[in-house]
Amino acid sequence: MAEKLKVGLACNAQYFERGIKDREVDRLEDFATFEWQEFDEMSDWYSPPESSPEVIEKFVEFASTVDAMVVCHGAPRVTGEMLDSAPSLRFIGELEGDRFAQRIDVADCVDRGVKAVDTTHASSLPVSEWALAMMLMGLKKVGVHYRRMINHEEWGTGYQRVHHPDFQMMGDLTGRTVGLIGGGNIARRLIELLVPFRVEILVHDPYLPREVASAMNFTMTSLKNVMSVPDVVVCLVPHTPATEGLLGAEELGWLRHGAVFVNVSRGQVVQSNALVERLRQDDIYACLDVFDPEPVPVDSPIRHFWNVFLTPHIASTTDGTGISFFGEMIDELKRFHLGHDTKHDLMPRTLANRRGEDPGDLDAVR
Repeated sequence: MAEKLKVGLACNAQYFERGIKDREVDRLEDFATFEWQEFDEMSDWYSPPESSPEVIEKFVEFASTVDAMVVCHGAPRVTGEMLDSAPSLRFIGELEGDRFAQRIDVADCVDRGVKAVDTTHASSLPVSEWALAMMLMGLKKVGVHYRRMINHEEWGTGYQRVHHPDFQMMGDLTGRTVGLIGGGNIARRLIELLVPFRVEILVHDPYLPREVASAMNFTMTSLKNVMSVPDVVVCLVPHTPATEGLLGAEELGWLRHGAVFVNVSRGQVVQSNALVERLRQDDIYACLDVFDPEPVPVDSPIRHFWNVFLTPHIASTTDGTGISFFGEMIDELKRFHLGHDTKHDLMPRTLANRRGEDPGDLDAVR
């Protein structure tokens, strides 16, 4: 029997309590030993944690005792100097909340032959499920009906309902054309969920390998085509410097009459004033889980539009999402331990794609 992998976890107490469950630890301990040490460093998507020499010394000492180090909220930054001081380390994993890998110097890992992975995509399934739900609700104009119901308005019955304008506008999803802005993990899960609906799928993503389109049976095309051709358009791109305000008045103007626009990515990707003005034209329907700013201001007109269905950034929020990050990391650790390829490698190219940089520019990716 192979010697057990020695796994360490560095994170704050709040994350450990929320995301690390006994049943998952038991699964990990089938093939590994496990130790947690508490750290409480501050970081965000755009800046790495800054640690004192004492904290770094504690982190290096911990890292020197394990083969694999998993980091999350509160952990110090994994640097080349730290890796040099912990030669037993062969695997670094980021759990959640660090899309741009501020807690890991990925280039230093690559230079030293240390495997780096992340499981920040583990929330893709609940987000894709909510995107599908919003697509269906948008086509059925659920917001319209809900507002009328809570306002105690009468619909009428039979012939009156059939000929009411709001009922005539409703549609189904089967056989429609769907446009996806972004082709990452959420988009790919959504494409899987859309299979029974037999939809035609158009995708705009300048970073997506063309082989993926063939494998998953969708068509790559321009942003203008994705916005103007489909019955339903779903925004799935992350917020990066390259996608800030990606959809403005011109792009939103491409939406066809009667189209449904869904956003489950980030509010900053869409220019809010332009979206409000587009919705004022009263010929499209929007289902929005995100907005800029958040929460939606109480005096924002978008709260009152009949053709909008709003939720307060809940797509990834389920009772199982937090646990899924650690569960996916255990799967990656097991693959690594058995000598298999890991699925979610972090490379300089990965981060360049996420930042919207040219992945071919080594200066940018480093």
